[in-house]
Amino acid sequence: MMSSVTRLLIASLLAMATAACEEGEAAGPDNFTGDVRRGADLVRHYQCGACHDIPGIAGANGNVGPPLHRIGTRTYIAGYIRNSPDNMADWIENPQRALPGNAMPTIGIPQKDARDIAAFLYTLK
Repeated sequence: MMSSVTRLLIASLLAMATAACEEGEAAGPDNFTGDVRRGADLVRHYQCGACHDIPGIAGANGNVGPPLHRIGTRTYIAGYIRNSPDNMADWIENPQRALPGNAMPTIGIPQKDARDIAAFLYTLK
């Protein structure tokens, strides 16, 4: 079984490798349900901008996590998980389940809220 340190090292290497690649079109929200407007409100409510720079969200200029500009077009989430609306919602709901030990905390965002946040993030292209 892989240790969390090994997983983090692999994720970091994947992130560096994919950063050199041209960003591809990620799967769009065709079969995905989420309320974009509510998602933007939830980004404010959960204070995602304390860690991320998020276009369209006043005061969201954090620099702990990556900037979320064009997140809707990126190929991977955290350099590790294929970017799709469902994977984005799962990541938001519980990032530690997907990649234990990563810097994004699991803060108790319910699945419905995570889906709405993901719908908003997919507008960032």
